[in-house]
Parts: sequence; C-alpha cells; structure tokens
Amino acid sequence: MKEVYINAIEKFLPNQPVGNDEMEDFLGLINGNQSKSRHLILRNNGIRQRYYAMGKNGQSTHTNAEMAAHAIRKVLKNHLTLEDVELLTAGSSSPDLIQPSHASMIQGELGGKPMEVMSAEGTCNSAMLALKYAIMAIRSGDKKNAICSGSEKFSAWMHARNFTAEVDKRKEIEDNPYIAFEKDFLRWMLSDGAAATLLQDHPREEGLSLRVKWIDILSFANELDSCMYAGCHRNENDELVGWHEFSSAELMETSALSLRQDAKILQEHIIKAGMKHLQEIKKRRGFDEKQVDYFLPHLSSMFFKKQIYNMLQEYGMTIAEEKWFLNLPKVGNVGSASGFLMLEELFHSGRLKKGDTIFLMIPESARFSYTFLWLETV
Repeated sequence: MKEVYINAIEKFLPNQPVGNDEMEDFLGLINGNQSKSRHLILRNNGIRQRYYAMGKNGQSTHTNAEMAAHAIRKVLKNHLTLEDVELLTAGSSSPDLIQPSHASMIQGELGGKPMEVMSAEGTCNSAMLALKYAIMAIRSGDKKNAICSGSEKFSAWMHARNFTAEVDKRKEIEDNPYIAFEKDFLRWMLSDGAAATLLQDHPREEGLSLRVKWIDILSFANELDSCMYAGCHRNENDELVGWHEFSSAELMETSALSLRQDAKILQEHIIKAGMKHLQEIKKRRGFDEKQVDYFLPHLSSMFFKKQIYNMLQEYGMTIAEEKWFLNLPKVGNVGSASGFLMLEELFHSGRLKKGDTIFLMIPESARFSYTFLWLETV
C-alpha cells in the first residue's frame, strides 16, 4: 500500500466577514421581527464573525460549487495543472442541487479534462468521507493524486424567507442552552465557505507535507435516532417522512425543507458516542493521546469545548488545552469544510515542524457519526 500525503490545502471564504450585529441585515427578519434569542445563542456559541455568499439584499454572490472551485484553483497553483488531476472528491451538506451530484457541478465550474468524480452525502462528515475515498484511491495505487473539497452555502437556506414564525424561548434557553440548538440556533451558527486539499503518493520536494497515518470513520445510526435533519417532517409517530411524500402546500406548512436539530437527542448522545468511538480506536490502533501535538476538534459551538475536555478527562484521555487549535469564533461553523479550515490555518501558520502530529476530530450529529484523522508532518 502506498503512502498518502496532503501536499497543499487552501480555503475560499466569500466576501467580507459578517459580525454578530450585522447578521440579520443579511439573513433578514422573520415576519419582520428581530430574533429574541439571537444574543443568547451567540453568547453560548462563541462565534464572533462568519462569511456569507450573499449580500444584504439576500441575493447570492457565489454558488456552493463556485466556492469549491475557487479553493481548488488555489490549491492547484504551483503544484499541478487541472489536466494533471486524476480524481476529484467533494463533500457538502448544502449542495446547490439535488441532482446532478455536487462533485459533478464543481467539475463543471472547473472545466479541464474528463476525470473521475465522487460526491459524499451527509453533514459535517461528508468531506471526511470524500477524503477517505481519495486516500484509498491513492493507497491502492489506482490514482497518483486527488483533489478533495469540503464546502457549504448555508446563508440562502437560513434566510428569513424560508422560515415560519419562531417561538420566543428565552427562558428555556437560559435554563438549558441545548434548547437553542434547534432551527433558530442554526441561523446564528452556520457559515459559508470552502476548502480543498491536494493529495499525492509522494511528499513535496520543498516545504512540509502531511502524511496520512490513518482515518477512522464510524456511524451509530444503527442504535441512535436522527438528530439533525432536513427535507423531511417528523410525524406523530416520531418517524421522519421524506419531502417527496408531501404536496407543495404541505412542504410549506410543515417547513419540511428547513434544517432542524433535536436538542434532546443532541444533548444525550453527541459527546458520549464520540468518546465510545475514540475508546475503540485507542484499543484497536494503539492511539496515545500523549503523542498529540495539535488537536483540531470540529465544534459546532464553543459551548461544547468544556464538555469535550471534561469527557476526555473522565475517560482518561486528557489532551492539554494548549494543544487545541480552533478557529470557530472567526470563521463560524462551515459544516463539512470546518475540519479542512482548521487544518488550512494551522498548515499556513508557520508553527508546524517536521515530526509534529495532528489529530482531527469531526463529529456529525445528523445521525451520529464521527471521524478521527491522524496526520504527521514530514
């Protein structure tokens, strides 16, 4: 099996950063009213700014595929031409279309020659699934190089025009911050942007490369219920009914196309299931948290940082806070691109040296799946 190296990683964040006080200028007012829970939610999630691929008029400035293509062009610069690329994989939880596939739309934006493309479906782990496909293609010798992107365009989805009236849950949010992790919470958390990586079967001749030691992905959908969902409605029997079962009027009435999150299920399982996976990795792969130089956990909210730290400590796998590397407060939650965006910032920070180890943790609450990725600088 061949070694796999991440030799370049770049990002594309659209337009200018949007501060907390400007958000409703872009996302609009639901029924003409300012959100009564926005300040409480922002206080809990710790996000100070984010990026939107649209203007204050609600009109888009970039598609999801365009943002991914911008990041890919940057990652190819000084490395390969588009004609040299053998494989394109992509992940997103907010593709522009249901069909054709997201990777096909990115390829259409890029042009170039015909090539193999692969799209991974899901939420935060979709780009990690796409990354694993690229890693396996190179490891097996089927491909010598691959481009993998993660990208999101949530802003148009979160615009006020897509929402019915919201309930003021100020008292509930004060008593239990998890209550905020529902439909309204997502409006004040999610951000747009893209990142792309270049993977090859050899390291760079100059500069640092990231050697992929292993990637481990596990889903708990066999035992846990859906937590984050869209394109469906939860009926009186607690079943998710897909959008294609509804008329156009019913889709509007049920807000079936809105992105939602079940706070109770999230609170109960999001951290515990991840720790269960990590314990299994510790046994099977001999994972040693003491060898971690940089820990890059994808957090949907800074609210979870203390909970994860405490849970790691409880399970005897403490990772010192000085090893944590986060950028959520300044880029927002960019879903599938978040892991790559943390890695991109660290890669270009000047802090890395040969022999450093990087440990990524990407949880996905949709139906609870987790990615753990171990990299080493060479």
